[in-house]
Amino acid sequence: MKKLLLINPRNYLKSGLLNYEFSNFPPLGLGILATLTPDNWEIEIFDENFDDFQFIEADFVGFTAFTGNAYRAYQIADIYRKKGIPTIMGGIHVSMIPEEAEKFIDTVVTGEAESIWPTVINDFEHNRLQKRYTGIRLKAHQLVPARHDLFHRRYSVDTIQTTRGCPWRCEFCTVHAFNGTVYRQRPVDDVLDELEKTTKPLLFFVDDNLIGYSKRSMQRTIELLKGMKKRGIKKEWFTQASINFSENDEMLQLAHETGCRMVLIGVESEKIESLKETKKDLNQKIGIQNYSNIFKKIHSYGIAVLGTFIFGLDTDSKQDIQNRADFIINSNVDAFQTTVLTPFPGTGTYYKFLRENRIHYTNFPESWQRFRFFENVIEPAKMTHEELTEELFTAWSRIYDPKNLIKKFKMTLTETRDVKTAFLSLITNANYANTIFEGTGYYFDPENMMKTVPHGGVFDKINT
Repeated sequence: MKKLLLINPRNYLKSGLLNYEFSNFPPLGLGILATLTPDNWEIEIFDENFDDFQFIEADFVGFTAFTGNAYRAYQIADIYRKKGIPTIMGGIHVSMIPEEAEKFIDTVVTGEAESIWPTVINDFEHNRLQKRYTGIRLKAHQLVPARHDLFHRRYSVDTIQTTRGCPWRCEFCTVHAFNGTVYRQRPVDDVLDELEKTTKPLLFFVDDNLIGYSKRSMQRTIELLKGMKKRGIKKEWFTQASINFSENDEMLQLAHETGCRMVLIGVESEKIESLKETKKDLNQKIGIQNYSNIFKKIHSYGIAVLGTFIFGLDTDSKQDIQNRADFIINSNVDAFQTTVLTPFPGTGTYYKFLRENRIHYTNFPESWQRFRFFENVIEPAKMTHEELTEELFTAWSRIYDPKNLIKKFKMTLTETRDVKTAFLSLITNANYANTIFEGTGYYFDPENMMKTVPHGGVFDKINT
């Protein structure tokens, strides 16, 4: 029996999100490849999210990586290549710049690897492994479930993907470049069968937009939630969706009944100019002035809103950075992912910044470690690199001030009337704060922060 070792590398500059285990998500792509690997192979997933790397004997070693941890994958691959053990790598980063990966990896897979994986394994077994393979985008019914049993036991969150693809073409996003613009929906029963094999109490639907882009796709989401209810699949879950998540009351009610606690929505900016710059067409259509009422409606079903915001857009001045911070602080968004514009390979933003020589760190592949959303790697249009970095930390210090996080917790509790939802929002904010302020001496502990909340009623339940 041959040994397949699949490695999930860790970005060693990114440690803040490791403070709480619920912030780490299993490497779903590796689990899917494991499903497609023949039974005559022994399979192990080594996960640097929890364990420091140590050499493990194997016949074939595979990696997946986002841009931020691609350099670490190259480092580990070098160890195996020096011992004559073949290496292979796929994922978004190498799909966008395969020529780089080929310098450090024996075999590179671009595109959706599961479409080509049986061929890769067969070629390996017959000593004819190629330098590069190109995966195609499979039909939705061809997508297989992951081997959840192989993921590290310390993960406290299960992940499920029910759809792929996005018809929107946001400038900063790699989804349409990697998964295509056709929205593919796995059969509901296939998803439910996989859900029944998960064991964690917390679930993340990793779809880029669970509800889709049409009435038909919304109806499919409703059928999925009805199926969860019928089969008795009760989870605390969260997901990602577009800002029109609030439009269907039946879906919202079913989401509440099946345990939805939070939805990530790409808000990005409170400025119409910024939405135009990033091609956030749906947000423009719905209107910034309607955000508050949209979030209130989601709250009425016991669901929190995790809003994503981008700083450092070309339309941003110094004052705009602080105005966006004011908007976040004063809005009824419960949790907030506040990132700096990052030009990931394959995006329109990347090609623009590369063409204009405005990427600040270019010692690739080592510099890819800095491409992690919370470090400024660009030369913005209206200020210097140093000025943007200074404005960012001023804004972040205000947004993630413990007093503001407690204020947001109280707001979430009041509007959703759900203790678990409010506490999940607080933990989420604390995790982002720990990532941003790592190495500065600050540390945000939700449990200790709760000691500042007045006693009485529901607060006592949380404090105990």
